[in-house]
Amino acid sequence: MKETFVMRFDEKDIEVVETLRSLGVPRKVSNMLAYLANGVEATSRDIERGSDLRQPEVSIALRALRKHNWIEEKIIRSDGTGRPMKVYRLKTPIEDILRYYEQEKIREANKAMQSIQRLKELLGEAGAA
Repeated sequence: MKETFVMRFDEKDIEVVETLRSLGVPRKVSNMLAYLANGVEATSRDIERGSDLRQPEVSIALRALRKHNWIEEKIIRSDGTGRPMKVYRLKTPIEDILRYYEQEKIREANKAMQSIQRLKELLGEAGAA
């Protein structure tokens, strides 16, 4: 039997997932980003085992990463007669992905501040009437 090595989450990875989730990043995407942020190439099976995601969740997370064009996939032919495997890795540096989430939160905060300012204007007008 062939011996394989699969990376598993450690405490730092779990904290990365929890922090991403606190920013509103879905759990599946947070787990996938934390797993692939280490610069690894992995099959969907490796990702399943290493990130505590089920196969359908890996597919959903991959779809989200593809939507942003953050993931690269390549096909690796197997040694035997089995199907070729897809191997995934982050195409976009994790720093750029974090910058995306940073900008998203800034936009959300600005929108909230505009709403608060508008309420002040409306309620100030109501108080003056």
